Order: sequence, then structure tokens, then C-alpha cells
Amino acid sequence: MGEILGREIPGTEAVIPGEWERLLAEGIAGLGVEADAAAPARLSRYHQLLCEWNARMNLTGDTDFAVALCRHYLDSLAPLRLEGLFAHDARLIDVGSGAGFPGLPLAIARPDLRVTLLDALQKRVSFLSAVVEDLGLTNVRLVHARAEDGARTPEHRERYDLAVARAVAPLPVLCELLLPFVAVGGRMLCYKGPAAQEELEAGGRAARMLGGGALDALPVFVPGQPDWRHLVVTCRKAEKTVRQYPRKAGTPGRSPLGTGNKKE
Repeated sequence: MGEILGREIPGTEAVIPGEWERLLAEGIAGLGVEADAAAPARLSRYHQLLCEWNARMNLTGDTDFAVALCRHYLDSLAPLRLEGLFAHDARLIDVGSGAGFPGLPLAIARPDLRVTLLDALQKRVSFLSAVVEDLGLTNVRLVHARAEDGARTPEHRERYDLAVARAVAPLPVLCELLLPFVAVGGRMLCYKGPAAQEELEAGGRAARMLGGGALDALPVFVPGQPDWRHLVVTCRKAEKTVRQYPRKAGTPGRSPLGTGNKKE
């Protein structure tokens, strides 16, 4: 990766998939994480499919490879370098997976992970299904559901070692959407920007209401992006989530826990 930091990475129009594969391999090496040997080729094919599907449905705002390399693929994989978060053979659910970030890159880089991708929109689930089938990923399953509904089913409630999200939502909301999926002893993991520091107090109160321990904001590094101040906010599940949470679909966003709202 160091060889390409000083020059502009070509955009989608200027790069063929073989070049995408090389740049992905360099990027993963720059992260300093262990990844499956087939990961660069599979991520390159994933990006091809994303471009094709995005032409007919809105999956992501920008499919230019120069943007996606860091913003989507390397950013999704960056927490793998944090020691002790991703145990071998861990059960992981990506809540609100959207176009598959971060769950699909994690599943591709780490085939030992047992990954569930959950999303509320069928069209996004259809895209994810097409990618999983095309790449032959046997460690990924798909769930079409709202997070609040999925976390109430016996199949998913407190069944995962890790619940992750890369969502634009305040920490108190993410706590209610993620922690009910996490088994006691497991962790919630939220991909956030620097604004997360301002959400930690309310997020901590929400986490305690949901059976979580203290929140920990860990900086993550993305090669070639020295100005990014990305964080991963983690929370270990200390005890079972009480039966009343999560509340019905839509309520966590309208009335976040830990903020003094009377609907808590």
C-alpha cells in the first residue's frame, strides 16, 4: 500500500478489475491484518456486482473505485487489526447491512467467521444474495427483517458473539438495535466518526439499560487516509437484555434510550 499513497488511485473508469484486485491486496497489506488469500479477487468481483446493481437501484451513493477502496472495503476491514475483537469461528451479525458493509468484506477476508447479514429492504437482501451466490460464500446467511423484529425471535436473540453496524445513527439507538442480538460475554461493535465522543455518555446509559458494560471508543487506521478520525465503539454484554427491549420498530430512533426521554 505504501507504493500508492503518494499518487492518485485511478477511478472506476480508468481501472480494470485486475488492477482493483492489486490495489485491494496492497490495501489489506497496509492494514496489517490477516486475510484469506482469495479476498482481493473476491472483493474485486463484489465491487463489479455493486456497480452493476447500483445502476438500477440505489445501493450506495458512489461506486467509483477510488472512493470505495478506502471508504467501504478497507474501512470495513480496519477493525480486524484490533486485538481480541474477532475470535476464530465467531458468530457475527451485521445489523442494517445495506450494500453489505461491513459484514460482507469481513466474511470474505475471514472465512472462519459465521456471518449473518440483516436488512429491512428486500431489494438489498436480493443484491446481497446475488453476491453471496456469485462468490460461493458458504459462511454467510441472509435475513430480511427490521432489527427490532429480528432481535425478538429465538433464532437471533442473544445468539451472536459480535453484532456490528456501520450506520449513521446515534450510539443510544445503536445500543438498542445491536445489544439484544449479543450473547452474554459477546460484544457490540459500532463503526463511527469522531462525533461518537459526544454520544458516549448517553450511549453508556443506554448500554447499561440493555445489559451492556462500559463503552470503549477505539481509534482505527485506514491506509492513505491520515486525516480520517474513525472510531470503533465496543461494548461487552454483561447480562441478558430485559424482555421489553428492543422496543417496537421505529421507537429506538424516535425515542433513544439514555437521553431522558419519558418513553424509555
